[in-house]
Amino acid sequence: MLNDILTEQKQFFAPDAHTELRGQLSRTRRVTLLSGNVIANTRSDVSGVSARVFKNGVWGFSSMAEYSPEAARAVLRAASENAAFMDAHLRGEAKTLPPLTSSAPLPAPADIADGEQKLYVEFARALDERLAARYKNLVSRRVVAHEDSLEKLILVSDGTDGHILAPRSYCYIFMTAETDAGVPVELFTVAGGEGTFAQNFSDPAALDEQADKLYEQLMQKREGIYADAGEKTVILDGMMTGMLSHEAVGHTVEADIVAGGSIAAHCLGRQVASEKVTMTDFAHTAFGARCPLPVFLDDEGTPAKDVTLIKNGILTGYMNSRESALRYGMEPAGNARAWLFSDEPLIRMRNTAIHPGTDKLADMIASVDDGYYLISSGNGQADTTGEFMFGVTMGYEIKNGKLGRALLDTTVSGKAFQMLRTVDMVSDTVTWASSGYCGKKQPMSVGMGGPALRCRITIGGR
Repeated sequence: MLNDILTEQKQFFAPDAHTELRGQLSRTRRVTLLSGNVIANTRSDVSGVSARVFKNGVWGFSSMAEYSPEAARAVLRAASENAAFMDAHLRGEAKTLPPLTSSAPLPAPADIADGEQKLYVEFARALDERLAARYKNLVSRRVVAHEDSLEKLILVSDGTDGHILAPRSYCYIFMTAETDAGVPVELFTVAGGEGTFAQNFSDPAALDEQADKLYEQLMQKREGIYADAGEKTVILDGMMTGMLSHEAVGHTVEADIVAGGSIAAHCLGRQVASEKVTMTDFAHTAFGARCPLPVFLDDEGTPAKDVTLIKNGILTGYMNSRESALRYGMEPAGNARAWLFSDEPLIRMRNTAIHPGTDKLADMIASVDDGYYLISSGNGQADTTGEFMFGVTMGYEIKNGKLGRALLDTTVSGKAFQMLRTVDMVSDTVTWASSGYCGKKQPMSVGMGGPALRCRITIGGR
């Protein structure tokens, strides 16, 4: 763990400005096997210190790839000088950040046992051998063993100081088969979540059930059909709902994107979805359980709280930094986070999800005469208007209330706020995903999820 060499540096904070000092250690371990061959074996540790100073409405920032008292003092001086320089040239409006309310004590970080690289290699090899023995109709297979962690020591002149250590680890399984025409089809699944690799993975056999399901779906997909293009009634499963929530809605209600002219700038207090839709950016606890990627404190020293974005179809709030909260008259809730020590905090999502409803998935499927059940997506994009297009990698046709043939890869598209108005059924269970990264200027680990939704959406064809 990082030794606390920063607390004593608070004596060098500028007395007339908001100051943040952050020490950080970012670890990544990753091993990739392709059909039994190691094609990637990487291990990295990146550490350093950074400081931000806010004065008269402008920021000064500085970072250094060294974690020492001397480096801390150097970045504090440079950040103060940069803020003064910006103030002299921009003549920013004199303003101070909103004061923060007191918070409950933060959970103490638990030290992690940093496993040797052979831990990841040996597990990946054992899992790959198991896949090779169990699944004969594959043209290739890929296994990825991954762990990363962000450890931060955060000190602020106004707010909450904290020490954060957040490891997460995953095992990815990719399977590729071919159709009778020789066209490759691929699916993947992910296991893991919060915690180190050794905590989450000890026996490759524990992944058998998940791998069996993936193989079964892949065999169905190789016999699959193309969807009929057009606007259709569909059931979006929880993973698809999570992608929609994050990409097509979540980014439009980040306050810096709102300031840049997103569609949400004109929708606050207005209906943007069916009254069955409520959506929250959760900090660390959701629906009575710990979130997949809990956040208790952001990099501005703001204690993390939930942010209700949509309530019963009405857009009710934005995600904010301390500065944007001042602009919009809202309360900061811990959404300002940075990836590396050399990155400035940006407004980021934490665990964004639509709330569950009361409908059973089986009843939702039974209610569709002619449509599709869309399960997973491998990619997606959206813009500030909320217009989106997502790839669909697994799904089924629905005929007369029953699941039919699997689908070959297709797409769905639309405008989020228009599509969400068509939601008329919401399942009573939530699916979470947390293995990916959000790519807004800098990577960031996020959680996203939701229930299944019945809605109208435009689906692509062949």
